[in-house]
Amino acid sequence: MIFNPAALLQPDRGQPARLIHVVHPDQWESWLKAQPPRIRTTVAAHRLTGKAGNRAVLPGDGPDDWAMLLVCNESLESPWRIASLGEQLPEGTYRLAEGEPGAAMLGWALAQHKFDRYRSDEVTTGARVLLTGEPARIEETVRLAQAVASVRDLVNTAAADLGPAELEGEAEALAKTHGASVTVTKGDALVKGYPMIHAVGQAAAKGREPRLIELEWGNPAHPRIAIIGKGVCFDSGGLDIKPSSGMRLMKKDMGGAAHALALAGLVMAARLPVRLHLLIPAVENSIAGNAFRPGDVLRTRKGLTVENTNTDAEGRLVLGDAITRAAEEKPALILDFATLTGAARVALGPDLPATFANDDALAEALLAAGTTAYDPLWRMPLWDGYDDMLSSDIADLVNAPDGGFAGAVTAALFLRRFVSEGTPWAHFDTFAWRPAAKPGRPKGGEALGLRAAWAMLKARYPG
Repeated sequence: MIFNPAALLQPDRGQPARLIHVVHPDQWESWLKAQPPRIRTTVAAHRLTGKAGNRAVLPGDGPDDWAMLLVCNESLESPWRIASLGEQLPEGTYRLAEGEPGAAMLGWALAQHKFDRYRSDEVTTGARVLLTGEPARIEETVRLAQAVASVRDLVNTAAADLGPAELEGEAEALAKTHGASVTVTKGDALVKGYPMIHAVGQAAAKGREPRLIELEWGNPAHPRIAIIGKGVCFDSGGLDIKPSSGMRLMKKDMGGAAHALALAGLVMAARLPVRLHLLIPAVENSIAGNAFRPGDVLRTRKGLTVENTNTDAEGRLVLGDAITRAAEEKPALILDFATLTGAARVALGPDLPATFANDDALAEALLAAGTTAYDPLWRMPLWDGYDDMLSSDIADLVNAPDGGFAGAVTAALFLRRFVSEGTPWAHFDTFAWRPAAKPGRPKGGEALGLRAAWAMLKARYPG
């Protein structure tokens, strides 16, 4: 199914539509008292109590007319307020009986997005159109829905169909749409300039060679921002091989790249006054005779040496070279997205991206944006006291300390070594996956932190 959110959200010009009553439990009694007898009778027949989740089909004004009632304790600002109805109502046109949908337009649209690339039995459902008296919000909501859907689609795609070359193709398509330029450094050409990217990806099969994908867009006179996404298209763990249970979801290890591509698309579509530099180190962490080894000492673009203590801590290696490249252009801001550590999931679960920042103002702006956008973040510490955990006996640093303590923190501290001093930087250790479905948010690939980052950028660089 082709996802077209623009067809699901339309300006309200008085056209025929079925009504949706959304009632908060606190307003249940007053709402019910104001209804005509036929509505109160139907509510009584359904034995509704005004508890969140209550729903019923209500009689309309005519014999073939009906309306929908939903009791919901989500706030007016929540994107997910009516998402369950977007999933379940029959095709047709709808409007809210009271008020405007506002932020709920996003959840309504995303509830109708499905990843059906591999299904042969998918049943096509007609569109459920929501009318709004806020037409100015439609365009922004459509772009945001498309961005979230693109993250979901990329993360859900099997690794056999989404390798480094396909990520390059995604960047090329984005560049063509927005008039950007793309530069790709690939295969053995990485040895001198990006040795860690090369080391991680060198064992991949022909056609899946490692590469650094760079996209540039915008007026060079505008502030430069760098957006970086970890593009490990499949992570076997390398010679420190993962167990089968740990490999099961490793198609999603390019979730950072999916977030970065989507965010770059939002920046360009809105024509923010910035000079955008998108960087995606795209690799497959495979096993072969030429795979990099535990104990190898890796050179880096920055000139540091890294003792590789774990081939399954590869994401921070490829990001290190990409961050160095971004920092060389003296950006005003660096954001990186990565499915980096299991430790972040243990600490914060699947919904909260662990967010690290070397700049308090940037961190506060991101957290506030996440709250406003209902895309929550949780700040984690760049605790200097743990920096010595990265010490190596034979090199400048290790990629993964022994002991397993503070894994998300030490991974972020490793990345900080490659950020130029004084450059504001934020790192999102995101899961990019939803293990259980919620209204408008199916199980599978998910954008977590994308909408928060976008809200922050819009506020920082208003068009």
